[in-house]
Amino acid sequence: MMKRSLLIILISILVNSLHGRAQASLDSIFVLPDSVKTFSIDNFYAVLLAHHPMVKQARLLSDNARQEVRLARGSFDPKLESTYATKEFQDKDYYNKFAASLTIPVWFPVDPKIGFEKNEGTNINPESSIPETDQYRQLVTGIRLPVGRGLLTDERRAAVKQARLFTELAEAEQVKLINKILLEAAKDYWQWYYAYYSYRLFNRSTQIADEIFRRVHLNAVHGEASAVDTVQAKITLQQRLIERQEAYLEFINQGIRISNYLWDADEQPVLLSAQVAPVLLPGDETLLSTQTLSELKFMASQNHPELQKLNIKLNQLEVDRKLATEYLKPRLDLNYGFINQPIGPDGSFQSFSLGNNYKLGVDFSMPILLRKERAKLGQTKLKIRNTQLERTQAEREILNQVQQVFNQLVNTHTILNQQTSMAQNYERLLQAELMNVELGESDLFKINVQQEKVIQAQTKLLKLKADYEKLKATLYWAAGIRNLNTLP
Repeated sequence: MMKRSLLIILISILVNSLHGRAQASLDSIFVLPDSVKTFSIDNFYAVLLAHHPMVKQARLLSDNARQEVRLARGSFDPKLESTYATKEFQDKDYYNKFAASLTIPVWFPVDPKIGFEKNEGTNINPESSIPETDQYRQLVTGIRLPVGRGLLTDERRAAVKQARLFTELAEAEQVKLINKILLEAAKDYWQWYYAYYSYRLFNRSTQIADEIFRRVHLNAVHGEASAVDTVQAKITLQQRLIERQEAYLEFINQGIRISNYLWDADEQPVLLSAQVAPVLLPGDETLLSTQTLSELKFMASQNHPELQKLNIKLNQLEVDRKLATEYLKPRLDLNYGFINQPIGPDGSFQSFSLGNNYKLGVDFSMPILLRKERAKLGQTKLKIRNTQLERTQAEREILNQVQQVFNQLVNTHTILNQQTSMAQNYERLLQAELMNVELGESDLFKINVQQEKVIQAQTKLLKLKADYEKLKATLYWAAGIRNLNTLP
């Protein structure tokens, strides 16, 4: 009996010497050695946003959109044209015709045009003949003005507007993709956090179990402990070794997963070192306030990329609607050109004369039933209505999602506080059991049971901490924004 009591007392002293009176506290595993460098979520985000290939790929959307604008603006590029034709037959010079023109499209539907012609020959078409006094040369300056269809808008202007809206659409899509990458990265980071500190927790528990086993085994050799105590201590050690090995595998694999997000400036992958550890900075309790929830909902309704995309789509459809409405008008184009005004073919300047030396043309066309045009307008209006309904539903779902994640966050925070208190209470029970050992009212089995409960409570507490941080990242993502405290 004395040997048994001596064994329990030795175990009690051993456990207390390894842990102190607060031996089971979770805080000790967060005290990292000097050789380990911390890697905060802010630093992780910074590296990811600077070098991750998918982030760079998302940013290419804006570059592509700018090229679309450039492509659309090509419709307004000045155009230089020239033609030359000559005919000679049986030593007879039939004609020599040369024409060149410069058209300068502008945003307002007036296309200035400058043309030069030189026509000569014995058999030239009278319509194209130019007096010899002008050296067979003629200069024409004029404009084309649509007074019906095309006055308010046309395909060229609509294409530029659509391209500009496409730029905004690409930017919204870019924000959406980057936010999604940040969310997945945040979840992996906090899973890495949980795996890392779980491994440290099980590593500490394994060391304790190993020390207890060696002491019990030594006491058994000297006849101060029974073989059953040795088996019990061995089983506990084996269980801790298994748990530590499982935690180690999870820690290593999560480190590899984190490395997926790490790249250097030369777009070379960076492998996360085993001497780098995640860290949890003090939380911002204002995130749980109803005022913050209202702000997040407001920002989501105004700036969520999914709603932004639908708003831009509505603007694009509005451009289509205006163009379709324009096609209901008859086409009536006026063309007026001054001949040899205000510059003569010899380069001399002269005054304008509106009623003399001119070319005038009128082009008119109009479908009688306008079925095609009315159908196009009707389809566009239906698309606008459909998109409006889609946006209404999307906004409701987004705001409800923000509310749901916020509710989860508040609930998890409450559970986290309760779990913290529960883990502390399990620690107190373990301390009480150790005191019972000193009084001879407990044994190794009861100590192991209590210690197992402490480890389970602390492991769950670690998981809740990680889940809480994941929910914070999810809340910002649901609102369509990035972490307000850390990201621009």
